[in-house]
Amino acid sequence: MHTKYDFGPEAGERIVYVRAVEVSDLPEEIQAQADGLDTLYAVHDASGERLALVKDREMAFILARQNDMAPVSVH
Repeated sequence: MHTKYDFGPEAGERIVYVRAVEVSDLPEEIQAQADGLDTLYAVHDASGERLALVKDREMAFILARQNDMAPVSVH
């Protein structure tokens, strides 16, 4: 199979951004599910849309890689 296919502008590595989020800055329904944590980690796409919230930074990176994305830290 050597047929070239134009994947469009989204071809290649899909970069996502991982950053810490204070639980107190999140909506109340999410705060209630945070199990006493003060900080969660958000995974955002290039446009800034939040894709996921997870309990720690390592999990955010694992989640991104499992979904064929390239995670980058945001400070």
